[in-house]
Formats: sequence, C-alpha cells, structure tokens
Amino acid sequence: MSSVFIDEGAVRDGYENVRNDETPENWVVLKYDGKQIFVYESGINYEDFYAQFGDEEAVYGYVRVETGDEMSRRAKFAMITWVGSNISPLKKARVSTDKAIVKQVWIQFGKEIIADEKSELAYDKIADILERASGAAYGTGK
Repeated sequence: MSSVFIDEGAVRDGYENVRNDETPENWVVLKYDGKQIFVYESGINYEDFYAQFGDEEAVYGYVRVETGDEMSRRAKFAMITWVGSNISPLKKARVSTDKAIVKQVWIQFGKEIIADEKSELAYDKIADILERASGAAYGTGK
C-alpha cells in the first residue's frame, strides 16, 4: 500500500482532455503537494509544458504530439516521468513506486520517457521518439 494519494478523477479528466480530439489541451502535468499527486496544470503550448519541469521536483507529464507525414497525420502520446537533478534520493526512490499509481490512470501512451535532463524534453526530441514508435511513413516528408 502506497502512502501517496492521487486525485484519480481529476487526473483521469486531464488525461482524457489531452486524448480527446475535441478539446484544445494537448498536455497535462501532475506534481506533488506533500504526499498528494494532483493536476498542477494543463494547456496547449508545448513551451508552457516544457517549463513545468524543474530541477527541484518530480513531475509526471502526459503530452499529445501530431506525427506522420502529409498522407497520414495521427496523434501520439507520451508519458513523461521527470526526476529533477536536485531532488533528494528518498524522493527519487518514491517516483518509481508512485509512477505505477499514475499509470493505473494514464493507461494509453505510445512511449514512456524517463528524463532528468531538460534537453531530453525538447519538442523535436519527443516528436522524434513518438514518430519512430508510430511505424511506417507513406509520404515524402512532414
């Protein structure tokens, strides 16, 4: 039994908004408040998503990226587990256990990315990872 609490309804709502073609949100971020994991923010601009990951914290992110080429565009999703470089070893250890709880709600994603360097979260890098995971490209370019 974990000692962390998660607002499962709000976390599921954030996840479903990102997955829904009819909503503008394409990312959601979960952060800690003591022993609670909660929806911290969601939005539409990747730069705002990228700014959510600080060196002093552990963060869970779920992001939608459009991949493919001119013949076949599709949405792909990544779950990001961020472990900031300045968090304590105890908090780092908690992340692996707590991530399992988050994954009970965020059940569908093309790639799971574990990162501790901001450069790993650059949009082009995430898009490339999801593109490679998505399979064949039929057109001549993007």
